[in-house]
Amino acid sequence: MPILVEDVMQLLCSISEERKMKAAFKHSGRGALVTGAVAFVGGLVGGPPGLAVGGAVGGLLGAWMTSGQFRPIPQIIMELPPAEQQKLFNEAAAVVRPCRSACWPCW
Repeated sequence: MPILVEDVMQLLCSISEERKMKAAFKHSGRGALVTGAVAFVGGLVGGPPGLAVGGAVGGLLGAWMTSGQFRPIPQIIMELPPAEQQKLFNEAAAVVRPCRSACWPCW
């Protein structure tokens, strides 16, 4: 039985909801905004070379502002309480386990 994209997306959503991984998107957006703003100002002031320097400086500034606010997904999963790890395992197993019933997707 092929793994359905919807099932995998549901699993990933479950992981992200558990540890509020939406913060990574928020912080990434903030870093990108700073990088773009500094690159824009650099381009206005110095033309193409200013754009390059502004992008580099803005990228460093954005990285510095968001440092320490991201954690790798494996670390997040390993820090889950045992009950939540079991729940995640059950959801993942349900996605990859072959179907043995007469449900619609299997026949």
